[in-house]
Amino acid sequence: MPEIAPTTVAVCQFSPTSSRADNRARIAELTADAASRGARLVVFPEYSSYFVEPMDSTLVDNSETLDGEFVQALQAAASAYDVTIIAGLVESAGERVHNALVAVDATGLRATYRKQHLYDAFGQTESDWIEAGALDAPQTLVINGLRFAMMTCYDLRFPEVARTLVDAGADVIVVPAEWVRGALKEHHWTTLLAARAIENTVYVVAADHPTPIGVGHSQIIDPQGVVIAGVGTAEGIAVAQLSQDAITRVREVNPALRLRRYNVVPRDS
Repeated sequence: MPEIAPTTVAVCQFSPTSSRADNRARIAELTADAASRGARLVVFPEYSSYFVEPMDSTLVDNSETLDGEFVQALQAAASAYDVTIIAGLVESAGERVHNALVAVDATGLRATYRKQHLYDAFGQTESDWIEAGALDAPQTLVINGLRFAMMTCYDLRFPEVARTLVDAGADVIVVPAEWVRGALKEHHWTTLLAARAIENTVYVVAADHPTPIGVGHSQIIDPQGVVIAGVGTAEGIAVAQLSQDAITRVREVNPALRLRRYNVVPRDS
């Protein structure tokens, strides 16, 4: 069986604002830049469609449906540059919103994820505005032979989320985030990203907001937990190649998934 060529992915670290039009324009610019570097998948942070700090009722006013302007703009950029785009969407959900991720290519919406664990920690209460996503079966998408799945920011602190994605066949876990700054938060971010890669022997592709609100340090991490590309604390793009062969080699010497003795099942609400 011939080896599949590596897949080039990019993480775009940028600062979404309260201007939905400006966010769409910035995403188009960064997508063009990433595609010029060979990217087939371009990953943007959580809340890419709209962001305000502190959060308030304008989230509802600026939320969109899955066929709204934001997803349409992602589809146009994906078509123009022959890429798939994953980005955070403030999705309409009645009187509240979902903190959603969308994966979009030239054909339209490929997969959706709604944040399951809301950020009610470190003095924040995301649940004031956000409706948690249902514990549905993961949606995945395949790009050049690699299967990608998504999770969001605070979900990273719950290893069972990543395990459910790997159980669904994921080779790569994509983590858009707005990882808020604070004491040891940068350390937590980088440590947990590496842990999710190591324990599941998968790639992790993570896009954060830059400072001063986020910690930055968007990264692409290999199945051994090694950062193979990354950004510092400012806006920027990191690009790396992901290979199915690399996953296979790691799992030959570290068959942790095959040896595990516990299943992950959702808790009753």
